[in-house]
Amino acid sequence: MKQIDWRGKRVVIIGAARQGIALARYLARHEAVVVINDRRSAEQLANEMQSLANAQIEWALGGHSPEILDPRPDLVCISGGVPLDNPLVILATQRAIPLSNDTQIFMDAVPCRSVGITGSAGKTTTTTLLGRMAQADHGRHYSRVWVGGNIGDPLLNYVDDMQPSDLAILEISSFQSELMTSSPNTAAILNITPNHLDRHGSMSNYIAAKARVIEHQSAGDFTVLGRDDPAAWALAGTTRGHLYSFGFSQLPAGQDGAFLENAKFFIRQGSSVTRLPVEDQIGLRGEHNRLNTMAACTIAHTIDLEPKSMLAGISGFRGVSHRLEFIGSVNGADWYNDSIATAPERTIAAIKSFNAPIVLLLGGRDKDLPWEELAKLIHQRVDHVVIFGEAAAKIQAAIGPQVAGARPYNITRVEKCQEAVTTARQFSQPGAVVLFSPGGTSYDEFKDFEQRGERFKQWVLEFSQTQL
Repeated sequence: MKQIDWRGKRVVIIGAARQGIALARYLARHEAVVVINDRRSAEQLANEMQSLANAQIEWALGGHSPEILDPRPDLVCISGGVPLDNPLVILATQRAIPLSNDTQIFMDAVPCRSVGITGSAGKTTTTTLLGRMAQADHGRHYSRVWVGGNIGDPLLNYVDDMQPSDLAILEISSFQSELMTSSPNTAAILNITPNHLDRHGSMSNYIAAKARVIEHQSAGDFTVLGRDDPAAWALAGTTRGHLYSFGFSQLPAGQDGAFLENAKFFIRQGSSVTRLPVEDQIGLRGEHNRLNTMAACTIAHTIDLEPKSMLAGISGFRGVSHRLEFIGSVNGADWYNDSIATAPERTIAAIKSFNAPIVLLLGGRDKDLPWEELAKLIHQRVDHVVIFGEAAAKIQAAIGPQVAGARPYNITRVEKCQEAVTTARQFSQPGAVVLFSPGGTSYDEFKDFEQRGERFKQWVLEFSQTQL
């Protein structure tokens, strides 16, 4: 932990989303001179401004004027949704003004053991599972468990209440990790598959952003990598902490980590092998969620949690909203909300979770990611596809023309998400799965994937003829 005296330091925060608001509140409480910059107007930010009404905050709204950096700030902090090619960020870099964000400032302040979890897919489920396991430990190892970061509340809202005997568990996105200059005590990279290339510019930049969560570890820390994922496992040679891995593939001789044997979970540390009696309690669909569960168990082992706490955390867990969330049955067809699927890779995992006939709702805004692998799977596994949103033309081109008698039997293109839901209903039959797993981001129509998922559920409920 670095003891930073913020008194009198001038900090410009770009972006007034929840991370920027949490950071502003923290810095103002510690007597920094805080300037929040956002391209939106005061009217659009009325709620955010009201939430900080009791703090000494200067607001610079309506654009990213260069004058915001006069007088020269001590630090410029970037909220998660603000790209590094933002003109104000570029200007700050040119003027050699240090850059940071809420996650790094939290890492500077956190007084207790910390866990950071990142990955292209599965990090929210894994973080939530680990939090449940740690809370099921009932204070045997940690006085209090805090879970947040990229999910829920930014933990910076609570860091002043944390004690050295606590545990902080963070989900960390690539947007947050790209500016990190210190690493959690346990850092996990679950997987790295093409994602957010519209933001990072290249796969190498994206991998580098993810890798920063482990770059600054020491020999006394722990690194957890998904060994079945080539890009994540390629980082094994760069680790400074004690390396653990997880995966369905064979655990290499002499290495520590979690593995399967006769469909049962185990973890090896040195010459000691511990049975993890959890596989029968996993209530989540799909092999990817079995892998997420194994990841959570591996991380739990590095923070001294026992198998009984792992089992208690897994038992009864039915998933996180908008992640293969079962909405209900309508006229015999099961509807699932997987709005979190903002990349084709996530939609692929969702499709593989079902054996029933699938009606797939696909679309949104593209992130400069390839759709060809998903298109190939659609031809193998999906009966009907309804495409919507900005990326519709690109998706349709990837799938190609409809072929009589071959999957998908129908390819329908509409403009808006709601129209896609209505259209999907026409194709739903008893025994089918209607899967809302867009593969694109929500920003062409919605504030975020959560709002998109809530609207989807609302529309399904509106036309439902049964009580869901």
